[in-house]
Amino acid sequence: MNHVALIIDDEVQIRRLLRLVLEGEHYKVHEAETGQQGLMEIATRKPDVVLLDLGLPDLEGLQVLKRLREWSEVPVIVLTVRDDVQEKVAALDAGADDYITKPFSSPELLARLRAAQRKTRPSEEVSVFKNGDLVVDLTAHVVTRAGREIKLSATEYALLRLFVKHPGRVLTHRHILREIWGPKSEDHRQYLRVYVTHLRQKIEVDPGKPSLIQTQPGIGYRFVG
Repeated sequence: MNHVALIIDDEVQIRRLLRLVLEGEHYKVHEAETGQQGLMEIATRKPDVVLLDLGLPDLEGLQVLKRLREWSEVPVIVLTVRDDVQEKVAALDAGADDYITKPFSSPELLARLRAAQRKTRPSEEVSVFKNGDLVVDLTAHVVTRAGREIKLSATEYALLRLFVKHPGRVLTHRHILREIWGPKSEDHRQYLRVYVTHLRQKIEVDPGKPSLIQTQPGIGYRFVG
């Protein structure tokens, strides 16, 4: 069964390009030119993934995202020509799963799509995460590399669990701090940097060149599942 994608963008050329790329990967593609139309299309088409432009003629993309998140958890990738860190953070905090800055390459777009859609798998399917010889068993609360258990503190494990539950998704500093340390910890980024460093030292093959926990400068982290 083909996946269904919805493009919400007022630029005809961008919609054509996206349709070409997506149909080449056997997606069934629908389009919307405005935010209102996009919300209606999501409700009726029930897409597997949404590509949302931030600069729409009627509603700001952020408004569309906030309204959408009141009733749907469909994966959303934000498309933007604005290379502004704060806008990207705002989109991610409003419920976007990822963002891509225009212009973008087709392989990158498809990789981000696959990553965003992975989060919709039933939780039991990702109860055991594997990458090379690293195994994270969320049911047994055990982390091993090459069969040997890696000892993590409660906070390190909570942080790893959050990453594993959202593979490929960019998590903002604020989101991670809120989830791990609570709502009053959103400004304490130093906590997060310290624990990410500890976690990398324990789970990365080369902590100096991390391949699993990737830094998104000024924004947060992406766990490459």
